[in-house]
Amino acid sequence: MKYLSLAPGAVVLDGTVGGGGHAESILERTAPNGILIGLDVDQDALNASRRRLKVHGDRVHLIQTSFRKLDRALDEVGIHRLDAVLLDLGVSSHQLDSGQRGFRFSESESEATPLDMRMNPEQGQTAADLLNRASATELQGWFQNYGELPGSRRLAKAITESRESSPLKTNADLLRLIREAGIGRGRHHHPATLVFQALRIAVNDELGALEEGLEAARTRLKPGGRLVVLSYHSLEDRIVKHTFRRAAKGCVCPPKQPICTCGKMPSLRVLTRRPETPDALEIESNPRARSVRLRVAESIEEVRPS
Repeated sequence: MKYLSLAPGAVVLDGTVGGGGHAESILERTAPNGILIGLDVDQDALNASRRRLKVHGDRVHLIQTSFRKLDRALDEVGIHRLDAVLLDLGVSSHQLDSGQRGFRFSESESEATPLDMRMNPEQGQTAADLLNRASATELQGWFQNYGELPGSRRLAKAITESRESSPLKTNADLLRLIREAGIGRGRHHHPATLVFQALRIAVNDELGALEEGLEAARTRLKPGGRLVVLSYHSLEDRIVKHTFRRAAKGCVCPPKQPICTCGKMPSLRVLTRRPETPDALEIESNPRARSVRLRVAESIEEVRPS
């Protein structure tokens, strides 16, 4: 919370409100009249937040939408500028703990769950849909680009051959193919971790949403407003790092050009030269935070939304 630099009366957007844990802390620190706008694509998560935050009354606005559409959400509640934006990326504990969402995998056949992986279970294609319809080239690209998976081509081939006789339906079906294709032998973590990450990113267009959400958040911050992002793998962190650096640089003219002609000015000041990481005590209290990388930037000029 310290990175958000909150004060009483602040207007804050939590773009991934989940069960409302961060939101509750924000509301406490911005009391008595601070405003919290909470976004999430998952209606179950919003219902949990609504119950948890009910005591704060009309200080809370909860909207079912992606943070990539935060412009529309803010217009909906009549708010134009923000003192802080928080984006806690990745899968929430609520989604991981929900057995039928398909975000987890288990070697036990008795714990097999549908290959869904949608953040919003009411919209879009499931992981099973993608696995059973995508070409081998598409599958290989997802596994390489989103999972950085050795053996991506081999696994894509195994999937397209297997589905001709038996479509993939559960996480157990996918785990069987990963084993049979010999993916990840000798690696220090389960090879399915990278496969499931790649599929989840593809199903939810997570990287596209992040790029759009960061740009929208940047233009909505008041001067001095903070943008805090928690990412959980290198692909997310890379996008955040490069977005912050571009906004801090401003000018996009060729390096050899002696005079700036683009007219672009810096709009952010990067406050974390390197990402902040959890210490041993934080990891012990919350093992899921082991891979988190936190980056912070501050708005340095008022940029009007397009």
